[in-house]
Amino acid sequence: MNSSVTLDWFLTLLPEISLVILLAAILFYDRRLNPTNRRNVGLLTAWGAFFILLLTLAVWIFFDLPNVSAPLSDSLYWGGMIRNDLITLIFRVMFLYALVIVSLITVDTKRLQRGEFFALLVAATIGFSLMGASADLIMIYVALETASISSYILAGYKTEDDLSTEAGIKYFIYGAFATAVMLYGMSFIYGLFGETNIYAIGSSISAFVAQNGSIPSEANGLLLLAALLIIVGFGFKISAVPLHFWTPDVYHGSPTSFTAFVSTASKAAGFAVFLRVFSAGVLGVPDQSSYWWAMLVAVCVVTMTLGNLAAIFQKNLKRLLAYSSIAQAGYAMIGLVVFTPEGSAAAMFYLLMYVFTNMAAFGVIILVSNVSGSDDLKDLYGLNRRSPYLALVMLFALLSLGGIPPTAGFIGKFFLFKAAVEAGFWWLALIGLLNAFIALYYYLTIVKYMYLYRSDEEAVAIPISRAAQIGLGVSLALILILGIYAGPAFDWTREAANAFFPFIG
Repeated sequence: MNSSVTLDWFLTLLPEISLVILLAAILFYDRRLNPTNRRNVGLLTAWGAFFILLLTLAVWIFFDLPNVSAPLSDSLYWGGMIRNDLITLIFRVMFLYALVIVSLITVDTKRLQRGEFFALLVAATIGFSLMGASADLIMIYVALETASISSYILAGYKTEDDLSTEAGIKYFIYGAFATAVMLYGMSFIYGLFGETNIYAIGSSISAFVAQNGSIPSEANGLLLLAALLIIVGFGFKISAVPLHFWTPDVYHGSPTSFTAFVSTASKAAGFAVFLRVFSAGVLGVPDQSSYWWAMLVAVCVVTMTLGNLAAIFQKNLKRLLAYSSIAQAGYAMIGLVVFTPEGSAAAMFYLLMYVFTNMAAFGVIILVSNVSGSDDLKDLYGLNRRSPYLALVMLFALLSLGGIPPTAGFIGKFFLFKAAVEAGFWWLALIGLLNAFIALYYYLTIVKYMYLYRSDEEAVAIPISRAAQIGLGVSLALILILGIYAGPAFDWTREAANAFFPFIG
């Protein structure tokens, strides 16, 4: 780790620095905005986030940051708090893309045309981006709190709506509890090793195991307890069972734009730190010999199964997609528990696909609910007659969530199940496959409502702004591109995944 401050140190945090500037610009612009042009603050956010996304990719292309071939010591910055590797870049792309699309789709939602709403979205994105780059337990905590505090406010943003207020309070109480438990688990790790850098801890454990053959049973017991407590914090962020109970109520009560954002960016950020901490060997050698491995597998299986079974009985679109989101977290955990570079690559690809897909699904819900005033399944009756474009976007989003070709979701599940089989966990891939068939029931039910059912509101048009058309169109295109030509994207995640295992090989 180079201790001298260079240009690379600042380029490493350029996306976050740019987001801080964008946040200030949003608040400044909003205070001087003509009330008749309230939608422009959303456009400013979308264009600003898009520019930062291009800037992030430009730094990678022209300055070779992150440098894929650089050793671990050369990819750590700011006292080892931040790691700038290809993993960081991929997750930053997810977060910034989510911010761009949710801003475009929200510009015509009148009750959300306020600078504070978009500023809070940007603040949450800063936290998510730092979570994806964190290489230190303290940095993980600070980044998580930065994202969480903004998210609590956004969940309860509609103060005139009792459901939104309830969502904000529940999210805050449950989130504060989960974070406190996670921090307690991290304190055990610090007590054992006197270190907070996850790679220094992983290196110590790897060296000890190489020299002595195994970790002492007393330390294993404490690591198991620490793993349990840390899983509470990370499990909450990704909506894993049994830390999922907040998800349906928060998704239902929150502004739908924030629901779209938290269901994608927040879940990706949770998986970013989940994968980093466990794969780095912070809690012991990352394989099935670890005491906590069976616990992760159980959480994986129960999460995808309970999420799919509960979704079948939902009549509210946001609650249905909340349980779907829980099930999707279970699928992605398959890539975590196999503890191979292929599995980690498949998990990242799946999260990338999920961001594109869920943004498309929630974008349609936002536009429909702007007209209907509710989020019930019946609002999609006859959607093909009211808006063929929205029905088409929703169709491919649901097919992708269900894992039907030629969509990105099919390729994502294929890579996950393939990684599990290659690692010897064919039974885990089989459970995932059976759950995918269960999920088809409720996904195709929505398709039936859109194309076969009739509605009394068929004559009521659903306005779609140019910004929303672009946001949904880009998401739809990416769903199809990753479903037909996924090779380059998966090669990208596979190249990045090697950084998850710096000591275990």
